[in-house]
Amino acid sequence: MAAWQPARAKLNLYLHVVGRRPDGYHLLDSLVAFVDIADRVRAQPAEELSLAITGPFASDLADDDPGNLVWRAAEALAKRAGHSPHAALTLEKNLPIASGIGGGSSDAAAMLKALDELWGLRLDEAALCAIAATLGADVPVCVAARASWLIGTGAEIAAAPALPAAGVVLVNPRIALPTPAVFAARQGPYSSVARFSEAPADAAALAALLAARRNDLTAAATALVPEIGRVLARLEAAEDVLLARMSGSGATCFALAADRAAAQRVASRLGAENPGWWIAAGELVG
Repeated sequence: MAAWQPARAKLNLYLHVVGRRPDGYHLLDSLVAFVDIADRVRAQPAEELSLAITGPFASDLADDDPGNLVWRAAEALAKRAGHSPHAALTLEKNLPIASGIGGGSSDAAAMLKALDELWGLRLDEAALCAIAATLGADVPVCVAARASWLIGTGAEIAAAPALPAAGVVLVNPRIALPTPAVFAARQGPYSSVARFSEAPADAAALAALLAARRNDLTAAATALVPEIGRVLARLEAAEDVLLARMSGSGATCFALAADRAAAQRVASRLGAENPGWWIAAGELVG
């Protein structure tokens, strides 16, 4: 039986909007990292292309949807390789959709890897990233699935310094928030590029570096979904939390902690107090 591939949640540890092109696309400076909280994908031999979606957030997506990024990834890889796009695809949807943690992009990237293995293509990372770029700006960095700088519109990626082990808590108020709406609502001046070269020694040092940076989309997202402000307030006040921030365009927020055990304590306390929120604990990977 084909092995499951993790499609890890992507975090924008900080996100600065540094400008806007004449065509309307915003220019970004962001540090992206991945956590071991994930969707899962699997590809198995079949006579035709199909997609089954399982997991706690399966009802938010439709099976056999040609518009789904996982389906499109299969078609794009098959076209590139001259291979018939025949496979039974399964997506286990554990992450909330439209939530600022790159779920759909990570799903597509993981499926490219799963199908590359199933079909015996043995494409290297650069080739997979080139295909991923046709699917969306965030998909190539999800193929790499390691700490990276996102530059410009997000299509340009550069390796970031190694990040330390750190616990992570993800919290989503179970409210989908489309990215275009957040960028449209953003106001105010642009920020500066804030990349750094040093490798933080531990989670506290990483939190201190990030504290001098921010997510420029937080105010716009909170105006659209006020519950984000309540999530951030609870995280910021929680014991064991080193830093709390919104990821991407929201509505998911995250907290850094010293290690997985500390993150699990935070998640347990918040879950008991806020049963309506989606909360998960893990740690940075890669």
